[in-house]
Amino acid sequence: MKGKVWLLVPLLIFLGFVAAVSWRLAAPQDTTIRSRLVGQPLPQFALQPMLPGRPGLGTADLADGRPRLVNVFASWCVPCIAEAPTLMDLKRRGVSIEAIAVRDTPADVGGFLRDHGDPFARIGADPVGEAQIALGSSGVPESFIVDGRGVIRYQHIGPIMAQDVPLIMAEWRKAQ
Repeated sequence: MKGKVWLLVPLLIFLGFVAAVSWRLAAPQDTTIRSRLVGQPLPQFALQPMLPGRPGLGTADLADGRPRLVNVFASWCVPCIAEAPTLMDLKRRGVSIEAIAVRDTPADVGGFLRDHGDPFARIGADPVGEAQIALGSSGVPESFIVDGRGVIRYQHIGPIMAQDVPLIMAEWRKAQ
């Protein structure tokens, strides 16, 4: 009988492995990459204007005493299209919104704004994503609330949707 018990050991090990894998699949770990700059001053950057006749965006523009929402976006980004109406709503609520257009062209950004609305006071061109990386942003869209001294107070990963507006407004008020 003792010899037959040992035959069950491989089966028990296999069942333990299947249980562990099933548990990890049922509760995957959070793979969101958060910026380590929340609570820190903005990194230094000075982005050229994305569109003719519109100002670019630099660190100095974001430290003039007024809080801002800085939106990292791209015209080729489908979630950015979904986010556009909410950004327009935030603008109507008095939120100042600046933008960093990542790996994009003036023609495409102009078309995007014409088709989906333009909530941005400034749009800086980030052709290779250097400013995006400096901010600790891992994708588009991503938004940061920056206080009037140029300190990042909040990071929102992914599109800002209608259900996120109360949280964004609360974080905006805290940054004032």
